[in-house]
Order: sequence, then structure tokens, then C-alpha cells
Amino acid sequence: MKKETIRNIACTLLGLMLVFTGISHLTFERAEFKAQVPDWVPLSVDLVVIASGITELGLGIALLAAPKKYRAIVGLLTMIFFIAIFPGNIAQYIDHRSAFGLDTDTKRLLRLFFQPVFIYWAWWSTRK
Repeated sequence: MKKETIRNIACTLLGLMLVFTGISHLTFERAEFKAQVPDWVPLSVDLVVIASGITELGLGIALLAAPKKYRAIVGLLTMIFFIAIFPGNIAQYIDHRSAFGLDTDTKRLLRLFFQPVFIYWAWWSTRK
């Protein structure tokens, strides 16, 4: 299989994941996502969850539908988003907040190692 085909598949999977996650932020997993918003964020928890859900939905749709010439820009924006939400993941670990089955410090710590994977995935699957 060609490298470009693998990247297209990876980009599509990332886009689908973000669309699903965005929808879940806005609907059936809203309470779980609220548990991940750090106390130090100076905005309404619900507003943060809604805004991040809309952002994920938009990025996912862009990854799926944007012309290839814009894919690298969408990938960069997706990377920035993943970096921006990482402090929330760290806060979930530090504050011992359970959400999405992450009910032990070990599980929450292991999750932190996945964020760099998502950042790399966004970069690798969208570069030229």
C-alpha cells in the first residue's frame, strides 16, 4: 500500500474520531467531558465543553472534506487543538477526577501518553 493511501486512511480515521467526539461533547457524553475541565479555567464548564465539541466537530469535518491543498493547515490546527486541551488531561490526573473509565491514577497517567500520539497522528496524516 502506498504511503499516501495510508496517510489518507489515517486522516479519514482521525476526522471520523473527531466528528464522533465532537458530537459526544454536545450530546450523550457531556457530563463526562465536564469532569475533565480544570477548576482554574475561568469560563463556564458547560461553555468549555460546548466550545471544544464544536471545535472538534469542525476539525473533523475539515479533515474529511477539505481539499488536499488545505489539509496541512487543518492538520496544524488539529495539532494546536490537541496541545491546547492537554492541560485538561493533566489536571484530570493531578486532581484525581474520574471520567470515561479513567478511575485510577494509573489509568489517568497512561492516558497522558496518548496525547502526543494524537498530535503526531494529526501532523503525519496531513503533511505533504
